[in-house]
Amino acid sequence: MIIVMSNSATREQIDNVEKKLSDLGFRTHPIFGEIKTVIGAIGDKRLLNTHFISTMPGVEAIVPIMKPYKLASRELKQVSSIIDVGGVRIGGSEIAVMAGPCAIENKETFIETAIKVRDAGARILRGGAYKPRTSPYAFQGLEEEGLKIMAEARNVTGMKLVTEVVDTRDVELVASYTDIVQIGARNMQNFRLLKEVGMSKKPVLLKRGLAATIEEWLMAAEYVMAEGNLNIILCERGIRTYETATRNTIDMSAIPVIKEVSHLPIIVDPSHATGSWKYVNALSKGAVATGADGLLIEVHSDPCTALCDGQQSLRPPKFAQLMQELKPVAEAVGRTLK
Repeated sequence: MIIVMSNSATREQIDNVEKKLSDLGFRTHPIFGEIKTVIGAIGDKRLLNTHFISTMPGVEAIVPIMKPYKLASRELKQVSSIIDVGGVRIGGSEIAVMAGPCAIENKETFIETAIKVRDAGARILRGGAYKPRTSPYAFQGLEEEGLKIMAEARNVTGMKLVTEVVDTRDVELVASYTDIVQIGARNMQNFRLLKEVGMSKKPVLLKRGLAATIEEWLMAAEYVMAEGNLNIILCERGIRTYETATRNTIDMSAIPVIKEVSHLPIIVDPSHATGSWKYVNALSKGAVATGADGLLIEVHSDPCTALCDGQQSLRPPKFAQLMQELKPVAEAVGRTLK
């Protein structure tokens, strides 16, 4: 439910309504708009009538949220959310680009790549410290040592960091090093993990599951938001279909659909979507033209020697070229790319 406060509602009245809802067992999420304040209330809606919430001073109306995802719904918040990651804004007018290798392999290579993607215009550095793979015999990542390398790269470049967490036991550790915590496609419905990152309060990059519907994806976001963390960035990374020409099938239609039904920002990962560096440029441009708020692109200084996903990684010069080619596309749809 949404408790809509009147234009003239005082902060004391808003606090009183929120306290009353909390006393009744509701989880409350106030959203302070330029004109009105609304309070999202998750709980037994029958209590709203029996306890006369509608008659409290400052309350204008009580509106039900029809979507199963409440906090992620545009019914709750009509203005699109902007996630601020230490000054890097995701969801605003500027396209946010995250780039870096799939896995952190060693300090020298990672920092070298970090400097190159920063110089090309990327604002956020990606890299995997924990890399559980389909095969238990494949490279599994450097774990905390990888996180330390990421932190050193941040000191050198000034970039913000995004990396994946795969286990509830590692959430606190990963959150202590990174600026954005990523939930990978295979963990999109790992509900205990979603709750844990929700309690961490760090911004969360939530990738779409291998064959998840948009509603299932938003319900996964709801798990995080229900714990009080509203800083969610959705990531379309392709879904599994019968097509085998590419690694996955990228769903460009998810971008305008998300924009219609949710206030959360959405970015696109063309690297995992296709599994081939040859298609990354075209799909990056298509994503920006379709309304994506950002891109997550794999870049490696020497893809031929990469321990993970080298075949879908751009070399730094190709990435720099792509960043230049994206600028007129962004401008054509009223966005900017620095």
